[in-house]
Amino acid sequence: MSALYVVLALVVAQRLGELILASRNTRRLLAEGAVEVGARHYPLFILLHSGWLLAVLLTTDPETPLNWGWAAVFLTIEVGRVWVLSALGRFFTTRIVTLPDAPLVKRGPYRFCAHPNYAVVVGEIAVLPLMFGNYAVAAVFSILNAALLFHRIRLENAALAPRRLTA
Repeated sequence: MSALYVVLALVVAQRLGELILASRNTRRLLAEGAVEVGARHYPLFILLHSGWLLAVLLTTDPETPLNWGWAAVFLTIEVGRVWVLSALGRFFTTRIVTLPDAPLVKRGPYRFCAHPNYAVVVGEIAVLPLMFGNYAVAAVFSILNAALLFHRIRLENAALAPRRLTA
């Protein structure tokens, strides 16, 4: 089996697992009185991430050898992903969900960066296709992701602003 198929299968499995965890956390947070902000743009992220993986699959020759340097960078990014998820714990969602009286997470990577999960995603979207020399997919989806993240970060910062005032 080609390295491309193995890597994509692992990333898809990881994403599905995260969606299950995020869905569970979202339901629980909403039941506790949290509110969702910016729900209308959420399907665009699903489309972007699905399209990105599909584009890598459809535009990359399966016989392309894995670039081990980029693979090492990707694995480092995935360590960052685990760090983010462990820091967020029960507050990890893939949506903008805020629980008004909850303190902001300030541990793990959140000590150094306001949005480390987005930094991880930026890296993943660029590096995964680069692992197989697919510069076009890395560039196109990085630009699309940047546009969506620009909008999302503005919404998220506005939603979290009242909680920052009490922190």
